Amino acid sequence: MCYHLKTNNGGTEAVIDDNCGISKFYAIATTLANDLQVKFLNQVDDADTLDWDFKYKKNYLTLHYSIFNGVSILPQQVKKVRKGNNAVLEVAHYLEQRVY
Repeated sequence: MCYHLKTNNGGTEAVIDDNCGISKFYAIATTLANDLQVKFLNQVDDADTLDWDFKYKKNYLTLHYSIFNGVSILPQQVKKVRKGNNAVLEVAHYLEQRVY
């Protein structure tokens, strides 16, 4: 997998795959739940986007899917940007080791 990091309003977004289907989103969500023991707190499923919020090491993150932009992970809180960014990078590096 190839990761691209984007800075948006101080937050780091890790793009997991910018050209994939929804099945990859579900595979990543399953990996997060099974391997990293995250629990999804809120799931918003729209026609062309999915946003699933979860907590990872005291940081609130979002697993995001868009039919236009693929799958990414981003921090929710702008107040704790540095900690959120570090958590995003940690999860992204873990997923980088996984084969989908």
